[in-house]
Amino acid sequence: MRQYPLPASLEPLGALVRVEMAGVCGTDIHLWKGQLPIPRPNILGHETVGRVERLGDSLKQDWTGLPLQVGDRVTWSSSLACGQCFYCREKRQPTRCLNRKAYGISYNCEEPPHCNGGYAEYIYLRPGSAIFKLPEDLSTERVIGAGCALVTAIHGIERMGIDWHDVVVIQGAGPVGLAALAVALDHGASQAIVIGGPEHRLQTARTFGSNECISIDEVSHGQDRVERVRQLTRGFGADVVIECVGLPEAVPEGLEMCRDGARFLVLGHYGDAGPVLLNPHHITRKQLVVYGSWGSEPRHMRQALEFLQARGDRFPFEDLVTHRFPLEKTTEALETTARWKSTKSVVVPGMGK
Repeated sequence: MRQYPLPASLEPLGALVRVEMAGVCGTDIHLWKGQLPIPRPNILGHETVGRVERLGDSLKQDWTGLPLQVGDRVTWSSSLACGQCFYCREKRQPTRCLNRKAYGISYNCEEPPHCNGGYAEYIYLRPGSAIFKLPEDLSTERVIGAGCALVTAIHGIERMGIDWHDVVVIQGAGPVGLAALAVALDHGASQAIVIGGPEHRLQTARTFGSNECISIDEVSHGQDRVERVRQLTRGFGADVVIECVGLPEAVPEGLEMCRDGARFLVLGHYGDAGPVLLNPHHITRKQLVVYGSWGSEPRHMRQALEFLQARGDRFPFEDLVTHRFPLEKTTEALETTARWKSTKSVVVPGMGK
């Protein structure tokens, strides 16, 4: 535990927020394990809900134009794009911004304003942050249960596309996989097959509407999983396969689950988990289209919040929050997530106080 001073004054478009809940994301595990180079020391946590403690003099509205004031419950997009670089201005790819920064990832907490991540009592939101005021009928647990997984899935599926009546295979039953399942079904998938574990995560996938679940504990060999997918898809394979695991060996396995002419989305590899042996002949012979997707934009956060309001009864993301930890037990929260003991672990700074 470390203590830092709160900013004495705010920039005109800055905000100081008291953290109510922060999610533990798979990316946090990758960062914790050193799979991405980040400044250190670093306050992790990029899925956060809190209440506005102080506002800069010029910050009057949230990203959607709603009035913003002290006491409002808010969330925000985890990253900030510069709007001026080659990818922002010319290629309209702000998630690849050359100057992109992200809360809980990009900032050394020894440098003012120190509080730049969700695993803390407060977080300082810099000018340019996409802040969203939360409606009273949208619970904190639902927002954090969906976390960055939902905006990641929305962005990835937007890039790839899902056609009405597509057969979709989702590799991974963690938060990203469950979010991809929800978005795929909402886009009109006729059959959704989820591959993963442990059993409590697969049960959540069934609750969300998965037609079939393949347990990696029961079907432990990759080729057997490929054959099972073919059995469930009339021998052809899936129209769409979405990788949400973050393990390199899932990629060649997923490519084999595709029918000829299918689409394959690599969504789970935010961290660099290393290379894998892959036969590109399968891509050529099967005429596959392979997509990558990185992060999200503020508009995806708006879509996600609207989705959670409109589809929350069908997809109860709040039920993903299975383990809560006070701030001083953040390491235990990370360990619990890394061992797949939770569906979603969260850090609650005010817990027990």
